[in-house]
Amino acid sequence: MNSHPSCPLQSPITTSSPLLPLSFPRRAGLSARRRESILSFIATIPRAGARGFLLFLLLLFSAIALPGCFRTSGSLPEPELTVPPVLEPARPRHETSIRTVTLGYSVQGKPLVMTVFGFGPNPIFIFGGIHGTEPTSAQLANRLVSLLRDNPQIWRNTPIAILPQANPDGLAKGTRQNINGVDCNRNFPANNWRTSRPGHRFYGGPRPLSEPETQAIVKAVQTLQPRFIVPIHSIPGGKYCNNYDGPARVLAEIMAQKNHYPVKASMGYPTPGSFGSWAGIDRNIPTITLELPREQPISRVWLANRNAILAAAQTHIGR
Repeated sequence: MNSHPSCPLQSPITTSSPLLPLSFPRRAGLSARRRESILSFIATIPRAGARGFLLFLLLLFSAIALPGCFRTSGSLPEPELTVPPVLEPARPRHETSIRTVTLGYSVQGKPLVMTVFGFGPNPIFIFGGIHGTEPTSAQLANRLVSLLRDNPQIWRNTPIAILPQANPDGLAKGTRQNINGVDCNRNFPANNWRTSRPGHRFYGGPRPLSEPETQAIVKAVQTLQPRFIVPIHSIPGGKYCNNYDGPARVLAEIMAQKNHYPVKASMGYPTPGSFGSWAGIDRNIPTITLELPREQPISRVWLANRNAILAAAQTHIGR
C-alpha cells in the first residue's frame, strides 16, 4: 500500500483504486481543515462500496465544474490569457469637430477641398483662389484654416467652412481663368449672366455652371446654407475694399473697423455672372467680397485682415 504523500490519512488509498492521485493547490483558497475533510471522505470510499464511489464522482464533478476548489494533476487545461487590445491615444476633443469635404475636382482633376470647423446650421463660408493671378487670396484662406485648427474657441459657437483654393489649376498656372479659359467668377448662374467670346479676359463660359470649379462652390452654398459668405480676391491699383452684395453692409463696416479698407456697394464696373451677383443679389445671402491690395505681401495682408474676418464671425448678423 502506498499512501498519498500530502494527505494525513489514517486509512490511506490503495494503488488499486481507480481514482487519480489528487493535488490541492494552496492558492485555491481551501483552508487546511477543508482539505482534510475532503481527503478523509475520499479515504472512506473503499469501505463505502458503490454508493460511496458515486458520491465521490459527484464530488469530483463539482470540483471540475467549479474551478479553483481542487483539480486532478494535469487533467485540466490552464486558463487562456486574454491580451487587451492596444488602444490609440485619444484625440483632442476639438479635432473630432474638424472635417474635410471634397466638393468636386478641377478640370485637371485636383480635389476641391473644404475644411469645416464645428457643427451647427448656417455656418460662415469663406473661399479664396478663384482667380489664379490672386495667390494671396488663397494664402490668406490657408492661414485662416491653420488659425482655426489651433484655436477651437473661435468656432465653438460659430461653425466656419473654408475652401482655400477654388481654382487650383489657375493658381498653379498663374492665370485668372481655369484651364478651359473660363473666368469662374463670371460663370455663376446669376440673373445677369451673359455670353461673351472665348478668349476674352472675362469669358464666362458657354453657359452658366459649365465649369467644375463653379459647380463645387454652388454645391457648398446649397449644402451649407451659410449665414454669410466672404469670397477673397485681390486687386491692384489701390482699389482694395470691402465690397458687399445683398444685406451685408453692416458686416462690411465691421470688417472696415479692423482692416481700414473702404466699404463699397459696387466695384464701379459690371460683373455679370459673378458670385456676388448670384449669392448676394439674387439669393439675398449677405456677401462681402474682400478685395486685398495685390501689391502687399501675405504677411501684411494677414495682419490687416485676420481680426477683420474674426470680428465679422462673432456677430449675429445673418442668423
